[in-house]
Amino acid sequence: MPHEFPIRVYYEDTDLAGIVYYANYLKFIERGRSEWIRDLGVDQTALRDDHNIVFAVRRVEADYLRSARFDDMLRVTTELVSETGARITLEQAVWRGEEKLFAAMVVLVCMTLEGTVARLPADIRRKLVPAVH
Repeated sequence: MPHEFPIRVYYEDTDLAGIVYYANYLKFIERGRSEWIRDLGVDQTALRDDHNIVFAVRRVEADYLRSARFDDMLRVTTELVSETGARITLEQAVWRGEEKLFAAMVVLVCMTLEGTVARLPADIRRKLVPAVH
């Protein structure tokens, strides 16, 4: 079952017509990913401080399906598709009720603060793996 995170559209998220500016969907799904990983029990600050590791977006494939508008109540869904030692693939979407407005496939890589690819620590992988099943 996908993780869900609610978001309300504020005036600052929209253009002059009151429609959500396209780049803001990327911000919405970023928030959804942050809450998903937090709800799995992964402290990203501790991951950085204790293991010298951060998650970086490697690739995003996005489909803009419908427009969200000022004051809409939305929800971001995040679901783990696959993971390897250093890569996580997520399917994310933004919904208004049962209407899908935005869909994305996001690939994250695990990196050191110096910018080299790193393997996920085993304890972090164990927290992610149950999300696949």
